[in-house]
Amino acid sequence: MVLGKVRALAIFFDSLNENSLPVFSGGELVSGRVVVEVTGGVRVKSLDMTARGVAKVRWTESRNAGANTAYTQNYTEEVEYLHHCDTLIGEERDEDCHEEGLTILHAGLHEFAFSFNLPQMALATSFEGKHGSVRYWVRAELHRPWLLPVKVKKEFIVFEHIDINTPLLLAPQAGSKEKTLCCWFCASGPISLSAKIERKGYTPGESIQIFAEVENCSSRVVVPKAALYQTQTFFAKGKGKQIQQLVSNLRGDPLLQGKSQSWEGKLLKIPPVSPSILDCPIIRVEYALVVYVDVPGGLNLSLSLPLVIGTIPLHASSSRTSSISSNCSTLTWLGLPATPEAPPSYGDLAISDSHRRDCLQGCDGSYGEGEDQGSLLTYITEFRYLPPPVYSEETRHVSVPLRELREASAQTRHRHPRHPRPTQPAPRQMTHHDERGETLPDTAVSAERALGDR
Repeated sequence: MVLGKVRALAIFFDSLNENSLPVFSGGELVSGRVVVEVTGGVRVKSLDMTARGVAKVRWTESRNAGANTAYTQNYTEEVEYLHHCDTLIGEERDEDCHEEGLTILHAGLHEFAFSFNLPQMALATSFEGKHGSVRYWVRAELHRPWLLPVKVKKEFIVFEHIDINTPLLLAPQAGSKEKTLCCWFCASGPISLSAKIERKGYTPGESIQIFAEVENCSSRVVVPKAALYQTQTFFAKGKGKQIQQLVSNLRGDPLLQGKSQSWEGKLLKIPPVSPSILDCPIIRVEYALVVYVDVPGGLNLSLSLPLVIGTIPLHASSSRTSSISSNCSTLTWLGLPATPEAPPSYGDLAISDSHRRDCLQGCDGSYGEGEDQGSLLTYITEFRYLPPPVYSEETRHVSVPLRELREASAQTRHRHPRHPRPTQPAPRQMTHHDERGETLPDTAVSAERALGDR
């Protein structure tokens, strides 16, 4: 038999996104195929598949041990998240294996399916940094007798999802600082900075609305700026190494002495960046929005607002909630009272009829006969136990004639005097009647007397 050659060995994943990149999350099924193309009959001992996920950190530092002695200190650490092995053809054998233990692959394409589940745990998101990385891959090795193995490796991406639709990440972030510039014994006025953003969690591609107020009372010309920074922290052998990288920035207009500047939702767009990594013990990726005032010839006045870059974008309902929360926080931040909560429903008051009857009976006849003060309290108490009227009822009562309102008001004043009965009896007044028997006011009686005198 004429022996053929292995023309190609490749790995294909079944699950692909729009960009043809295999992306998975913890607990999901990873499946695919190993494709072998041969030109003729090929004897194969085994075709092995290995899936691994590893977070690795490495950096070096130079140290001096004496006057003429120097050495390099290595810092390495590794955390394994995934290790899965599978044999797609045959079994692992030694080099002196028997001929009948081999598998013959004839000319053409041969596909071998594989599948495995990612662990049900918090996996670190795929990441590439200066001193460390988090990588996931599948490796296939084709073993043949008396020949070197043919290997192929293909990486896939794992995202540990961060949902920004949580109360913690929807909460607004705000702060303020002030700084006074000093030059020997001469001190200038202060520079004040206040900044606020509507929430803590964002996703790549979004824009951050920045609300800021800068006041320059110093003698220098300052410039307000904002920048988004990524901080990478690596841990190994009890020591950490940190790197900060600029992701995006913007600047405002120069601010002269005695002037102020406001940012009413200035936009800073987030470019495609890696999500935050917060659960890996050796690699940590964090983000922060730094709003600062660039002071020439002095230290900048800066204010850092922490951010979390997630993978699940903001929902519509969460957007409305975040907007309401942001508006209320803005009012509080500006020293204005927030919108009060709605009052409770009057129908929810649990007061027994016996208790209400006792209260009303205790108020009847308190001020003697002829002036019933308890009646007024009856009307007020009964009104309190009724639910508030709807707007349609209010609108319907607006059109009551003015004469009816005056008559109702006069009857209420007659039945329910506004002042309590005096301790000393008031002098009795004469009541006058007209020809029809109706009571005349004092002004009318005085007028009649004046006409009679004439």
